Amino acid sequence: MVKEVDARGLACPQPVILTRKAMQEADQVVTLVDNEAAVANVTRMATKAGWQAGVTSEGSESRIELAKGEAVPGGEESLQPGPIALGRAEAASGPLVLFVPADTMGRGDAELGTILVRAFFHTLGEVEPCPQVAIFVNSGIKLACEGSPVLDDLHALEAGGLEILVCGTCLSFYELKDELAVGQVSNMYDIAETLLRAGKVVNL
Repeated sequence: MVKEVDARGLACPQPVILTRKAMQEADQVVTLVDNEAAVANVTRMATKAGWQAGVTSEGSESRIELAKGEAVPGGEESLQPGPIALGRAEAASGPLVLFVPADTMGRGDAELGTILVRAFFHTLGEVEPCPQVAIFVNSGIKLACEGSPVLDDLHALEAGGLEILVCGTCLSFYELKDELAVGQVSNMYDIAETLLRAGKVVNL
């Protein structure tokens, strides 16, 4: 069975996410993309998963043929597979906790920071390991409120088992208590206890 993914015109990380989902459903996948970054990202993901890949290009468009444990016919560029650890990993002791202290990612331009944080949460459900708890404090709580650019992704992550804790003091400070749209209102005791009992904390 060959599954085709048309990812032309889609921004990162959509081509990778769509291809990865197709790989879970078929032994052969053909992904169509229209930029070099997508070609590199899709082939890298596939080869790390142990698949073989071949790429043929015409103008700005490329056809990426992926096969599970088979040679790829017709590919101008062959890529050797590499190993990848599959399955949701657990932290060594205690949960893996994601700490989100701001509604942007990184320091510098705010517009770029918003773009990055959207890409991060959109990708979070597709990578391993996935955190078990996410804590939102300070302006980070805005990401869990109405109008957030990552609200749909947070709903999906919560449905998949992610526990979302949102600082109640911060909600009050920003006058957003009535706007909370995902997760549960938490307090500093619970937040501190969760952080101190965590196997690992990733600070966004």
